[in-house]
Amino acid sequence: MIRRDVLRSLAALAAVPAAAWAKEPGLRLGPLQTHFDAESVITRARELATRPFVPRPQIPESWRSLSYDQYRKIWFDARNALWENTHAPQRIDVFPPGLYFPQAVELNVVKDGFARPILFDRQVFDTTDSFPDVEIDDTLGYSGIRLRAELEKSGIFQEYAVFQGASYFRGIGTGETYGLSARGLALKTADPMGEEFPDFTAFWMEEPKTGSDMMTLHALLDSPSCSGAYRFDITHGTVLEMKISATLFAREELTHVGIAPLTSMFLFDGTMRQRFSDFRPAVHDSDGLLIHNGGGEVIWRPLANPAKLQISAFLDNNPRGFGLCQRKREFSDFNDLEALYHNRPAVWITPGEDWGNGSITLVEIPADLEIYDNIVSYWRPSDPIIAGSEHRMSYTLHWGADPVPVTADIPVKVLNTAMGARPEGGLIVAIDFAPSDRVPTDLGNIEVILRTNMGIVTPGIVQKNPETGGPRLAFTFQPEGASLAEFRAQLRLNGEPLSEVWLYRWTS
Repeated sequence: MIRRDVLRSLAALAAVPAAAWAKEPGLRLGPLQTHFDAESVITRARELATRPFVPRPQIPESWRSLSYDQYRKIWFDARNALWENTHAPQRIDVFPPGLYFPQAVELNVVKDGFARPILFDRQVFDTTDSFPDVEIDDTLGYSGIRLRAELEKSGIFQEYAVFQGASYFRGIGTGETYGLSARGLALKTADPMGEEFPDFTAFWMEEPKTGSDMMTLHALLDSPSCSGAYRFDITHGTVLEMKISATLFAREELTHVGIAPLTSMFLFDGTMRQRFSDFRPAVHDSDGLLIHNGGGEVIWRPLANPAKLQISAFLDNNPRGFGLCQRKREFSDFNDLEALYHNRPAVWITPGEDWGNGSITLVEIPADLEIYDNIVSYWRPSDPIIAGSEHRMSYTLHWGADPVPVTADIPVKVLNTAMGARPEGGLIVAIDFAPSDRVPTDLGNIEVILRTNMGIVTPGIVQKNPETGGPRLAFTFQPEGASLAEFRAQLRLNGEPLSEVWLYRWTS
């Protein structure tokens, strides 16, 4: 989906001094509803699953047919934010409907255990003089929400999370730039019959306590195959934390489920620089999939932009965590003054309970432009979710430059992978590792484990990289006519793992 430019264009009013706002919040609330708690959404999702799926009505054609340039000419006036001119530590903006968002999302505010709906009001948006006339009817509503708080300076409310489109949402640590997205659920990703995209159809936002850094959201998910109830406890900071609990209700047997899915973009880097004529050395929101599996092994799999769709499944039992990372953090890694790819967050996922048998799945889709999200990762349970059953799960997302919890058993990490042709044939592969006190002064004491299932590799050579201060492993690969090869490499010391396991799938 192409959403990154839309979100960027709507962020212009994300930080406005509170002292400059004089009028009352402009969002209109409906009448008080019945008592609300977390079980309210679960009950609604359970009842929804007993009935056949019914798509939500679409908004008027005049909104749906807006062009990208026209959609950019309407934006939310931040003086109308929810809880503006109050002591609440959060602000919530709403997004207009239209363009990629043809259906309204139900929004509700929760206070003292009761919910009130937020009513659609065209007047909370500002537009340019050239915004077209659009029809107003009962199908209209907002397309999503943006969360803001005083992240760096008192009185300045900056955004830190967005929920908009299907079940997509994004977060950033303080001072970062939006990059990859998460989703509530993925169904049938890369399936030959087509992917199913569940929607968050309703949100309930609990009014935060004075002085609190945490925001609690509840969301109702609906799709032809299932319904679901989600709770998000979101705490902003240098690393943004989202604690998520969810209950799924299967309308039909779910055989291809993606739990905690992430969606990102990878166009090119030093492994495939020759395919793109570009002034930048790399273009990506994420550069690798990191896995801490149930056996304690830490795996780094650099991402690829393949010529053909490829799917990788890393079998596991009770994974400790996984995520898509952006390890290149210097401006010179990208040389991009506008996109600021070096400032995009990584996301680390920690299961809240044992997830059993399954696989961490990586889908890599061919792409020729950076506007396309072409990377998907998720946990796929081995056993299907039976029709009529309930499936409960919980997990935590951490968004930040380096959100992976540091523990004693985390080995030396991979910094970068680069590949290039040798004049005499074959490829040179160079893997840079981070500096560490665990790396011996005499690199000759390091044992190299290097394997491939196709072709021939030379014994790896370990040298110190004077720029990074860490070791570099380099080797030569001769495909010997192979069109695909799987690599596995690791540095070891005294028979124990020194580095992460580096895995890579090479295609000709």
